[in-house]
Amino acid sequence: MLFVIDVGNTNIVLGAYEGKKLLSEWRLSTNPQKTADENGMFVMGLFEKADLNYKDVDAAVLSSVVPNVMYSIEHMIKKYFKINPLIVGPGIKTGVNIKYDNPKEVGADRIVNAVAAHEMYDRS
Repeated sequence: MLFVIDVGNTNIVLGAYEGKKLLSEWRLSTNPQKTADENGMFVMGLFEKADLNYKDVDAAVLSSVVPNVMYSIEHMIKKYFKINPLIVGPGIKTGVNIKYDNPKEVGADRIVNAVAAHEMYDRS
């Protein structure tokens, strides 16, 4: 199972996928004060309520425009899911050409959205 997390300034959007099938999705308030343990306990509860086993997660992708929250979520994934997440950020190869004066200024959330749109709608 793939666990995806997009940390934005207002919300953290999470999803669990099996292949291309979205099994469940959640939206949480972004709270820079929450620790990795607080996030871990809460996220494990979300999996349980969705009738999913968090131990089935074998990959995770994390994107964030809030660095201090990203570190907490990254630590949570490593501690509770026992995996190293793929972190979307400058230098990651996505297959999408970013034609921007300074590509490093493009937020990870926009990169992920562009890749997802390309995957969903590319007809070439």
